[in-house]
Amino acid sequence: MSSSPLRFDDGPVQFRQRVICSILSRRPLLVKNIRHLDQDPGLRDYEASFLRLIDSLTNGTSIEINETGSQFKMRPGIVINGEVSHDCSVSRSIGWFLEGVLPLASFGKRDLKLTLTGVTDGYENEEVSIDYVKASMLPVLKEFGVGADESEGPGAMLRVTRRGAAPGGGGSVEVFCPMVKALTPINIVDPGMIKKIRGNAVSCRIPPTSPARVAHAAKGILHKLIPDVWIHTDTNSGSKTNGPGGCGESPGLKCILSAESTTGVTLSAEVCLDYRLERGAVLPEDLGVQAATLLLDEVRKGGCVDSACQSFIFLLMCLTPEDVSRVRVGVLSRYSVTTLRLLKQVFGVEMKVTGEGKVDGGGDVDGGGVARSVLLSCLGIGFRNVSKSVT
Repeated sequence: MSSSPLRFDDGPVQFRQRVICSILSRRPLLVKNIRHLDQDPGLRDYEASFLRLIDSLTNGTSIEINETGSQFKMRPGIVINGEVSHDCSVSRSIGWFLEGVLPLASFGKRDLKLTLTGVTDGYENEEVSIDYVKASMLPVLKEFGVGADESEGPGAMLRVTRRGAAPGGGGSVEVFCPMVKALTPINIVDPGMIKKIRGNAVSCRIPPTSPARVAHAAKGILHKLIPDVWIHTDTNSGSKTNGPGGCGESPGLKCILSAESTTGVTLSAEVCLDYRLERGAVLPEDLGVQAATLLLDEVRKGGCVDSACQSFIFLLMCLTPEDVSRVRVGVLSRYSVTTLRLLKQVFGVEMKVTGEGKVDGGGDVDGGGVARSVLLSCLGIGFRNVSKSVT
């Protein structure tokens, strides 16, 4: 793996992934032309907040930003972790920050005990939420051996202590992730058959009937296909200022659904009420139908991980020991393709991509056919956590 600096001239494209890859590869990072043609050029508040979070999790990291914010340099340090608290920008959800730092969570000198405050719900239509991280990304970490042995201690956990919908925020999340010496290669190629569906309809400062209507509409579709469907309703009011059940000042409504297969594969989909729309523009029933439709679309693609988790699992596959890791995904997203190019540039890892499966319905996936799954395999770089003491 090369030790030369990483240079990018295309602005904030894959901002979080480039920062994380710089730290893991121990290569300095230079990013130029960050919105240099905009009327308001430079880094946004949430990107600067993410850099502050990275600085809190590491020791020796040096970050230099020019006067306009259109260029920054970073010399990576060592991941320390430990107990860290961070106030996230309300321009992005806590899930956006957590998705970015999660690849670093298990490679610190100590276990990660992270407390994040900000927006927990309301941006699900644009980015992943904390509920998605808990439902899909934490199980992926366990597949790589993070917290898989319960005799060594608890595995990765996420607990929502307070809900906070966009745009006001006010939520709080506690995250724990144990450190490991090295990851374990994976072989996740059999999607299996869906055996049960679980979900959660969450509301903040909205009457309890709304999440119940969301759950009822979603179950109306899913029960036609599988009997084992359970969707919990989580109602949060602003009357409780502290502790579970309280929430921020902004109203919000969301639904997340997860389908578990006979082989242990978990596929998730989520949707939320857009806070920018007028009241009554979207009914709770519409939200439930949309959530169920998105979940069924993920199942139809035939992958072992859903679309939003593809880039995360690709990065972890590159960090495994020098052995082959294999995973089957559905349709490769455009973001995942960009991630594959970044991983090749940073770590020198090139994925072997094999299209498998049949396409029915005239070969048109969008026309009702069955999507062709994609099998990806690679040889890990043998990344090891040098900060963890040998016992």
